[in-house]
Amino acid sequence: MKHVGERTYADPEAAARKLIELAASIPPVQDGRIHIEKINAPFLYMLKGRGAEFGAGIDYAVKMGWLELHESGTYVRLLAPGQDLLK
Repeated sequence: MKHVGERTYADPEAAARKLIELAASIPPVQDGRIHIEKINAPFLYMLKGRGAEFGAGIDYAVKMGWLELHESGTYVRLLAPGQDLLK
């Protein structure tokens, strides 16, 4: 019988902090843009996060002013408060 353990990124703040860490590790392209798939793929496939956790993490990071999400949803920008989390 398999028992389900607690999800690491079920807390939106934990997911948001991990997304900030991932975004900071990716070299931005034009105007500081980081393509969303560059943080989506590692979060979902390497860290085994879920889509709902990713979405909640992005929403939390935007609400806290850590990330800026473009209206198209194709890229994010790491904002100054988000960079402060990395220190």
